[in-house]
Amino acid sequence: MAGEKTEKTKAVFDRERVLVEAEGTAKELYDQSRFGELKEGKIQYSLVEALYLLEKGKLEIKEGRKKLKPEEFIKRAREFEPKFWIRYCVFRDMRQRGYIVKTALKFGADFRVYDRGVKPGEDHAKWIVYPVHETENMTMHEFAAKNRVAHSTKKRLLLAIVDEENECIFYEIRWIRP
Repeated sequence: MAGEKTEKTKAVFDRERVLVEAEGTAKELYDQSRFGELKEGKIQYSLVEALYLLEKGKLEIKEGRKKLKPEEFIKRAREFEPKFWIRYCVFRDMRQRGYIVKTALKFGADFRVYDRGVKPGEDHAKWIVYPVHETENMTMHEFAAKNRVAHSTKKRLLLAIVDEENECIFYEIRWIRP
């Protein structure tokens, strides 16, 4: 209904993650859009997922008794993830384009991204993504290592370059046989 306010899910900031009970709106968000990971009756959000949902008005995040505003949450998240803002810009851009984005630590990347309409568990991720600020340098050795990880995991490599205006440009890199 017009003017009706939706209930925000109450979440708790817990170091490198944000936790909520796996019920109500949080469970619906998981079922529909795969936000978070189900673990022992709770949904665990990565820090980038939590900020995205906080900015969308879906979450209320508390640390102790204090309700965190987005700028406070960003400051706290940066303590655990130095490249948090760059990673968040990429996460937000991909989500706004309709992709499901999950962490990819076991693949040695920042994110794994599923093609539109595909949910984790239904099929494999199409890409692994490495967010990079436009002023960062990458050696050919680092670039080759990222490409090799993508190739060995049967995923495509996306380099996500974040500029000074927090806009993202994506480059897909593939192996070819001449």
